[in-house]
Amino acid sequence: MKKLPLGIQNFRKIMEGGYVYVDKTQYVYNIINGGSYYFLSRPRRFGKSLLLDTIGEAFSGDRELFKGLWIYGSDYSFEKHPVIRLDMSNIANETPEMLKDELLIELKSRIKKEGFSIDYNTPSATFKTLIEELHEKYNQTVVVLIDEYDKPILDRLGDMEVAEANKDVLGGFYGVLKSMDPHLRLTFITGITKFTKASVFSELNNLGDLTLSRKYSSVCGIGIADLDEYFGERIKALSAAGDFNHVSDLRGEILAWYDGYSWDGKNRVINPFSLLSFFDQERFASFWYASGTPKFLMELMIKDPGVYAKLKNLRITGLMLDTTEIDKIEAELLLFQTGYLTVKEIAYDMNEEVFVLGMPNSEVRKAFDLHVATAFTGKKQAYVKNAQLDIAEALQGGDLQKVLEMLRGLFASIPYELHVDREAYYHSVFYAVMNVLGFDIDAEVSTAGGRVDAVLELDDKAYVMEFKYGKCEQGASQEEKKKLFEKALGEGMEQIKSRGYAKKYEGSGKKVHLAAFAFLGRDDIEMRVEEQQGI
Repeated sequence: MKKLPLGIQNFRKIMEGGYVYVDKTQYVYNIINGGSYYFLSRPRRFGKSLLLDTIGEAFSGDRELFKGLWIYGSDYSFEKHPVIRLDMSNIANETPEMLKDELLIELKSRIKKEGFSIDYNTPSATFKTLIEELHEKYNQTVVVLIDEYDKPILDRLGDMEVAEANKDVLGGFYGVLKSMDPHLRLTFITGITKFTKASVFSELNNLGDLTLSRKYSSVCGIGIADLDEYFGERIKALSAAGDFNHVSDLRGEILAWYDGYSWDGKNRVINPFSLLSFFDQERFASFWYASGTPKFLMELMIKDPGVYAKLKNLRITGLMLDTTEIDKIEAELLLFQTGYLTVKEIAYDMNEEVFVLGMPNSEVRKAFDLHVATAFTGKKQAYVKNAQLDIAEALQGGDLQKVLEMLRGLFASIPYELHVDREAYYHSVFYAVMNVLGFDIDAEVSTAGGRVDAVLELDDKAYVMEFKYGKCEQGASQEEKKKLFEKALGEGMEQIKSRGYAKKYEGSGKKVHLAAFAFLGRDDIEMRVEEQQGI
């Protein structure tokens, strides 16, 4: 078996070192021959860097490096062109001044290597002149490959002033490329988020966006057929070794954990980093998720907790996917671009594309739920996990009073600075805890009578839950709180009954718990429960 290229993003090293390479060279051929300016958005650790390096090597003139791959047998000429490769993830960006200095250092390293005399003090002028000089020296147009173009912006979203200043620096820097058309053979830019033409790409507005192109939906990632072709032998060996006897179908379990990403709603791909990590460590774990979660993403979730409870079958238009502004980033869109949501299907509403989004697989769902629960409560993962185990035991035993006590403890521990004075906040924290437990819980469930807040199903019982939040003035007396609780609990239970939220369980034989929860504050929580038998 060939070696696993875990963490290797260098195409030449993979080919010469006897590592597995899932052949993407037909895509490379189409890109090279299809246009001149491209943009591709994909999540981190998804193969963008390797794709760029493969494109760069296709312009190295080394045909034999590609022996055995699709492009080797094609009519591609392997004509040599000078290549400028910029990896923005390696550029320091704490301030716009630092970003400019680091860009200059990167460009001057290439200038020194080429022996040019270029001594400008701005990145834009230096970049422009470098392209012109390379064209003249080699008498060939230049290939520009920019990886993680948005990293200096995304890293600074916690300080919007710096993020905006970095955006302006990058806008001018990338804008140079538009005036360089006579000197360029190909420009390919990758990143996570596509900021709109009024933002980073205000000057460079001629990019062909491959992100949602059906033709390039599998340009990054590992297809199911690739899993069998390149890793089938490993799956058989692991199955034969007996370490996964507890898994009835190892291939199916691998797909459940790491497959499910799609950008066209039809073609699915597997997360390459997670798959390689699984084969390397021979265990199931959230490898991709553990490699880093953007802090600003959790900050957005805390600001708008209602988003979390609506992530199943989220619908978003194509226009919304293409209108990101730095100061107006929506959590739903960022979750899609960073890989926490993926395209489940594409529907049409009055001839407009509507993207139905959802969590791609078990790895993302389990780890993300735990991270949200810890972010919302401000507690470490170990604390949240222990609380979840206690709640799970109580629910299995039908002990909702114990659940109430656990919820009081959980919410009471939430720091004041994290607390959001809205019903959606309490709803979302509870939903996160239940999801991490692995329960079949749905939020905002549609019924004939309306949308129930949460439904939790077990083998022999079901919980139909409604959450109400009552605004309570600071210093309110116990009598005032009692009245608020009575009102909220009464409204919650009446809503469950009058709208027939539990009707689906008629004839199921399950014991149905109707539960109304009322929140007045972090630890002011009460509950009203009624039971009925589904007959």
